[in-house]
Amino acid sequence: MNIQWKGVMPAVTTNFTADDKLDFKMFQKNLDAQLDAGIEGVILGGTLGEASTLLEEEKQELILETVRIVDGKVPVIMNIAEQTTRGAIEAAHTAELNGARGLMMLPPMRYKATDFETVQYFSEVAKSTSLPIMIYNNPVDYKIEVTLDMFEELLKLDNIQAVKESTRDISNVTRIINRFGSRLKVLTGVDTLGLESLLMGADGWVGGLVDAFPEETVAIYKLAKAGRIQEALTIYRWFLPLLELDINAQLVQNIKLAEVGAGLGTEYVRAPRLPLIGAERERVLNIINSSLKTRPVLPDYKSL
Repeated sequence: MNIQWKGVMPAVTTNFTADDKLDFKMFQKNLDAQLDAGIEGVILGGTLGEASTLLEEEKQELILETVRIVDGKVPVIMNIAEQTTRGAIEAAHTAELNGARGLMMLPPMRYKATDFETVQYFSEVAKSTSLPIMIYNNPVDYKIEVTLDMFEELLKLDNIQAVKESTRDISNVTRIINRFGSRLKVLTGVDTLGLESLLMGADGWVGGLVDAFPEETVAIYKLAKAGRIQEALTIYRWFLPLLELDINAQLVQNIKLAEVGAGLGTEYVRAPRLPLIGAERERVLNIINSSLKTRPVLPDYKSL
């Protein structure tokens, strides 16, 4: 399956049971809702997927079950977040073996690599696999920026095809398009810049709150691409207080709580994460409940 690198692609959460096992029943309920809404890819094993807490066998189970559920409807993309080049190559090989059709790659974890080291890291992994790759560029959280000059080198490799653009600099979408045209597909990775990035020409949206509100997210994307900007903006303005739950250190707990409110998930997280408590829990619940009460009626976006 070729990946078009467009549309809405949820960075899905990993569902757990009360006794800390993978909850595939709830996972399928959520994924079915995503597919019905019109997503165009599924991204596993990111921050929202609590990948750093998953055992290797759980990651493999997660890919296999996702491949089974989507049944070829959309590509399954596995996130690679490793500390060593060897570990990243092994993770890419395992993902491909288990049915993933693409990779999203972070820079080396824990070590602040130089520009040269970062390019070499991505390049070595890309050369080791036939899978198409989206580079996750998030210097705010991961302290390594993949600059345009670095992409110039990386794009010599055919299977490096897209960037999850999370620099928080909206102008960077235009810089990328000006420099690389359609050679490097741009997917916004910051929920609170979702519509802005699409209007600047981004090809897609790797979302977080889409996990709880898939229809609203896909509707914004479809309307924006159809030029129905005012309709997209109306939904987006309603959505923004929820989207801001994504740019927070407790984004996993926040989004899982939103999934509960929308009937698409449970609140269980894996320690050391714990469910929200106290005043912060009340604050987040107020945002979710207020938004649910004023949830907009969506146009027939699926026909666009």
